[in-house]
Amino acid sequence: MDELNKEKIENLRRQLHEHNYNYYVLSRPTISDFDFDALMQQLTELEKQHPEYYDPNSPTMRVGSDINKNFIQVRHRYPMLSLQNTYTESEVTGFYNRVKRSLNEDFEIVCELKFDGTSISLAYENGRLLQAITRGDGRQGDDVTANVRTIRNIPLVLKGDDIPGYIEARGEILMPWDVFEELNKEREAQEEPLFANPRNAASGTLKMQDPKVVASRKLKSSIYYLMGEELPSDSHFENMELARKWGLNVSKAMKKCSSPEEVFEYLKYWDVERKNLSVATDGVVLKVDSLSQQRQLGSTSKFPRWAIAYKFNAEKALTRLESVSFQVGRTGAVTPVANLEPVLLSGTTVKRASLYNEDAINALDLHIGDMVYVEKGGEIIPKITGVDKEARFLIGDKVQFARRCPDCGTPLVRNEDEAVHYCPNSEECPPQIKGRIEHFVTRKAMNITIGPETIGLLYDKGLIKDAADLYALRFEDLVNLERWAETSANNLLASIEKSKTTPYERVLFALGIRFVGETVARKLALAFHDIDELGAATVEQLTSVEEIGDRIARSVKDFFENPRSVDFVDRLRAHGLQFQQSEETMAARTDKLAGLTVVISGTFELHSRDEYKAMILQNGGKNSGSVSKNTDYILAGENMGPAKLEKAEKLGVKMIDEKTFLEMLGL
Repeated sequence: MDELNKEKIENLRRQLHEHNYNYYVLSRPTISDFDFDALMQQLTELEKQHPEYYDPNSPTMRVGSDINKNFIQVRHRYPMLSLQNTYTESEVTGFYNRVKRSLNEDFEIVCELKFDGTSISLAYENGRLLQAITRGDGRQGDDVTANVRTIRNIPLVLKGDDIPGYIEARGEILMPWDVFEELNKEREAQEEPLFANPRNAASGTLKMQDPKVVASRKLKSSIYYLMGEELPSDSHFENMELARKWGLNVSKAMKKCSSPEEVFEYLKYWDVERKNLSVATDGVVLKVDSLSQQRQLGSTSKFPRWAIAYKFNAEKALTRLESVSFQVGRTGAVTPVANLEPVLLSGTTVKRASLYNEDAINALDLHIGDMVYVEKGGEIIPKITGVDKEARFLIGDKVQFARRCPDCGTPLVRNEDEAVHYCPNSEECPPQIKGRIEHFVTRKAMNITIGPETIGLLYDKGLIKDAADLYALRFEDLVNLERWAETSANNLLASIEKSKTTPYERVLFALGIRFVGETVARKLALAFHDIDELGAATVEQLTSVEEIGDRIARSVKDFFENPRSVDFVDRLRAHGLQFQQSEETMAARTDKLAGLTVVISGTFELHSRDEYKAMILQNGGKNSGSVSKNTDYILAGENMGPAKLEKAEKLGVKMIDEKTFLEMLGL
């Protein structure tokens, strides 16, 4: 029976690897999503029943584990060098001539698109993914294997029979434009800082501690080079063609060129066509094709002599500034937006551009009617980079930052240490009220299926004045609205009712307390087991919680000192929302670590770092990020930081492993 189950598991893994390759690399699925999910569910259940057949490269690992680890530094077997940048055709010609003089024999150049992501090195042993390492400083990088296993177009097991025993596939981890835009929409809705470009978003995602979140970000890979002692061909181009057959995602935009003229033709074509790609690219990489010629040319301490990067100029356009409007967010932050005469830029029509704040406006010396330079480049949000002052003719007024809220007319305020202006009328300003309701219903908060347009409609009709009013909505209130039917009304009411089971920490996040994001809400919920305890906490008690500083503590205190906030919470409580930890969580609370400060360092096998932090808080202890004379214990895992180890030894702090720690808690 065991052999039969093992055979079933291995067969399902083979099928799912093949379907992943067809879908994510070839873009030619041969199975429906429903059937794929059914196969995945079969495999998941079998693996749960038979943990003895665990395989780190199983397709089920694509979703990510919730075991979080600090990233371990790993030395590269082959250094990851940078590329020297060029920006003009004359510099490309100079590179070509240097190679020609050094080799004194015929050679070919491979042209490849330089995708704008974060570098990765994928090590495969006997065709199976062994390790994924970031570039780091070129000599060593971070082991991000757990995160990389969640990226669907990176094969966990290579296809074919002619694969060398050990290879390293060098490439880029990318975030597609559509995923990037959606991610920034979510962050904008939460009034979180936006990612500047897909490269930053991909890099930040790859270094996240939770592979499940990484899996949700839909990253992609593009492989551009193979390394190893037994590569099948001396031709880089042929090796990449083989890599594609093995299942690695290799761009089909590669071209082998025999003259500078062919290279320039490639550069000119892609300088235009790149604007239609689904991922960001900032140039072209030129490589000598022959590996033996590459070795002959060698490298400097920083750059290979056999390759260069040609960087495209960031695309910009000249258009007219028609007006400037001011938007108000849920926290009252006022953002200026330039309204432009429509212009085509990077494949999309741009009508608006961010102006950031008053300082940015003054630095540009903007006037209505100015001809302005708009740049996108790697940025998804266009920005004005300059003004064509020579084109000024009968221009309008100088752009002044708003002094009053554009919606409610309240005078704006600006804190000395901030560049942002705020509308202080948080209780009566319509966009702030609607924004707070929109935040309240988001998936990470109460997860109520209602969009901004419906919220605006209900607010404008006087049916809701804040999020608590959602729980007082009746069927007859909704069914008589324009374009609403019984099904829509029932669905919304069911979603509102279901939200009453949302856990305390997410309800706390949904309240929209300034500076209290998802992570901070979780920490506060662990430290203060119900809303009354949190509301009564002093600033000193709040700042004793890990990562809660004065600014957050003061904001929490201000919220609960506001009678309207207290009334809002009371009304939500009356509707049955969860404002205390569950009985299960409370049952786990003890005073076994009361008065003790524990520092966590290293990587762990039995539980994640976040889980250990939660255990410390649940058992009355305090978790600190640094070692000091007040530290009682260091929960030490593998690869403990040398600085913490040295300081612990100097101060005589007792170090315990995770097994000892769990025994202290009786677990």
